[in-house]
Amino acid sequence: MNAPHPPKVAGIDPTVPTPAHTVAPAPPASGAAAVPTPHAPAPGAVLQDRLAGWVSDLTTLHELTERLSRTHALDHALHELLRAGAALVGARRGLVVLEPADGPGPRTTLGLGLGRADLGHIETVPPGALPYDTRAAAEIVHPDLFAEAGLDPRHREVAARLGYAASYALPLATETAGRLGAAVWLYDEPAEPDERRRHLAGLYVRHATEHLARLLEVERTRACVATLTEELLPSRLPRVAGVQLAARHRTGPRGGGDWYDALPLPEAALGLSVGSVTGSGPSAVAAMGRLRASLRAYAVMEGEDPVAVLSDLELLLRLTEPARSATALFAYCEPALRKITLAGAGHSPPLLIGERRTEFAETSVSAPLGMLACWEAPSVEIQAAAGETVLLYTDGLLHRTGDPMDRAFARLHAAAAGLPRAVRHDPGAVADHVLRAVLPDGLDTADSEEDVVLLAARFD
Repeated sequence: MNAPHPPKVAGIDPTVPTPAHTVAPAPPASGAAAVPTPHAPAPGAVLQDRLAGWVSDLTTLHELTERLSRTHALDHALHELLRAGAALVGARRGLVVLEPADGPGPRTTLGLGLGRADLGHIETVPPGALPYDTRAAAEIVHPDLFAEAGLDPRHREVAARLGYAASYALPLATETAGRLGAAVWLYDEPAEPDERRRHLAGLYVRHATEHLARLLEVERTRACVATLTEELLPSRLPRVAGVQLAARHRTGPRGGGDWYDALPLPEAALGLSVGSVTGSGPSAVAAMGRLRASLRAYAVMEGEDPVAVLSDLELLLRLTEPARSATALFAYCEPALRKITLAGAGHSPPLLIGERRTEFAETSVSAPLGMLACWEAPSVEIQAAAGETVLLYTDGLLHRTGDPMDRAFARLHAAAAGLPRAVRHDPGAVADHVLRAVLPDGLDTADSEEDVVLLAARFD
């Protein structure tokens, strides 16, 4: 009687083929017990070896999918997909092309062991002759490119230039995720993965496609929030005689409530404001837009009294956003006199940067808007010298450093004090220098929950 087949394990076909080296046993001699031939392995040993192989494959898949699941950025996930896929199919190089079929991006091409110029060479191959097809629904195998009679001349030229002789491509597509693109691995010599490697790679890529689809949705949401935030902030800064303006803004991945503004006021005055609404995400962005628009209206009506402007804003916040608080700073500038009158609500003090001084403005301690039943704080006046820059900023600049606040303030002061003489005349260069010095090693552009705003005003 035949032995029953073992059950399937995690989608891996457990069918045990007849061993290639098994020899049919000789019929037993009359009256003697059957003796197994020495060349025929016991059926149980074959099954045990195959089961051990399945367990090893399952362990490998588990480790690779766990590594992939720990990636939270699209680029990192694509690099992990290439690395793991290369290990599964026995290749050294590869590339992944992300082209979502539903239209919206992002669209990108990343390589493993291939530089930007190499990817550019591959993209010069005509679409129908590429070693991959983002619209394909099945694997594409080229075990020996130079032996193929119908190989496109341009593909042959690129393969010879880059030194690959075979390729194996899999689509990034599932029923739930749709078509996202394709991944292809390149071999230095004629080769192709065996059936086991193909099966493992197919299982892994299907899991990776679902993970990439989720990350795509996150990226698209981030892009929408970032676009919304930028649309709610000034598209350009006004030109006002006697002062030069520049602003820098870094938005966190979820979108935050930091804002800046500059608006011309009657009698050749200028209103400057920075602030931050608590929370993150679309609701915080919407609240920021409402507060900024309201502050502009209050500034036009009573901008010469910054305390009154913030008092009106505090009343609006308490009535319309009772669950939120906000920090804010509003400055009424008279460029002809280089005079600044400002009031702050729980906000960090401005920084004055000049040839002879680099110091924080002396402002009174005050609570954020929405924290007290009635907000009030005195205003202060600053007299800027010719050529000095007043730097307004939000607390995100300090929080992104990861330092305690006293050390973060010291870092900001040192960055401003070390400003090269050659850039002091340009407020944009001043803001860029401060960003790079306070947030080195890409901290200014890295994903962070903290928004960063800098608004620089240089007085002539």
